Amino acid sequence: MHYLDHAATTPVPRAVANAMVEVLINGFGNPSAQYPLGREAHALVERCRGVLAEALDCEASRFVFTSCGSESDNWALRLAAHQGRHVGRHIITTAVEHSAVLEPCRLLEQEGYEVTYLKPDRNGNITAGQVAQALREDTVLVSMMLVNNETGCVFPVEEVAALLRARSSRALLHTDAVQGFLKLPFTAASLGADLISVSGHKLGAPKGVGGLYLGERVRAPRPLIAGGGQENGLRSGTEATAQIAGFAKAVELRRENAAQKLAHMAAIKDYALTRLLAIEGVSRVGNGTAPHILAVSLAGYPSANVVSELGAQGICISAGSACHRGKLSHVYAAMGLPKRTAAGVLRISFAPETERADIDALADALEAHRASRFPML
Repeated sequence: MHYLDHAATTPVPRAVANAMVEVLINGFGNPSAQYPLGREAHALVERCRGVLAEALDCEASRFVFTSCGSESDNWALRLAAHQGRHVGRHIITTAVEHSAVLEPCRLLEQEGYEVTYLKPDRNGNITAGQVAQALREDTVLVSMMLVNNETGCVFPVEEVAALLRARSSRALLHTDAVQGFLKLPFTAASLGADLISVSGHKLGAPKGVGGLYLGERVRAPRPLIAGGGQENGLRSGTEATAQIAGFAKAVELRRENAAQKLAHMAAIKDYALTRLLAIEGVSRVGNGTAPHILAVSLAGYPSANVVSELGAQGICISAGSACHRGKLSHVYAAMGLPKRTAAGVLRISFAPETERADIDALADALEAHRASRFPML
């Protein structure tokens, strides 16, 4: 199998699985229990929190475990809206955010909030200048993803943070860093966001675990779940200790020789771009600079058909969410791509273990079957 859909999810390394099994079998205590097995489980959770905090270079108390990136995004938006409720009801985001940001924004609109959706240029980019133009006295939240999950475009979160500071804005800055965490070098301080959402299964951890960084400007954060007081009273419910252990182990593995891993992914992306653009009819979509995501289009050929055909050959890529219930991706629509181009988008995404042979298999399959098997629009 040639797996090239790491932006969707990632395989779990054996070391991560082993760490989880150890907790499931031997460290199964409830972290809230007062006997030794429970105290050991609590200590495990705190050690793992320290691993995540070290990766973000923040205080451990500022990192809260969640079930996924979507939960972290939803909580962050609600939290910011609640904190700024006496300041105003204006939110700024981009038209190309993940649905875990866009859908909560639409719900907030139904509650009387006004949301400004910034549109990208034809290459998929958003600028800090657009945020500057949209920023108002009553803006309570700016939510901008770090890396777009469909184009790989890196957004200027750090510049926006500097802008908010320069304007003495009371708006909180949230970034969905699910596709950027350990794919781009940053710390909580260097990024400057008040709220940072991350997810485990995008970097070798199991599904079902994520986290949210709460910066110093987040005052008296509103709990996501009230109840037993876990996660310092912010997210009650018995901790998912096995998933948390897997998350921490995956982060440790990704941070080993991190610079070399990022360089390898960037080189693989360059090789893929060279091979794929040599195929008749293939064009690049956007100019994303993230090292692990590449979007191209085989214009005129429905991407869902291409993905299915390649999948039957053991080559796993994504349609880039180009078609959802018969509708084009909101990302490509916002970019203003021609319909034939947007309908043919293929997203290829890489990991440190991706090899040139994986790219060769993809390119060879596209070249061999482009005209003979894929029905044109």
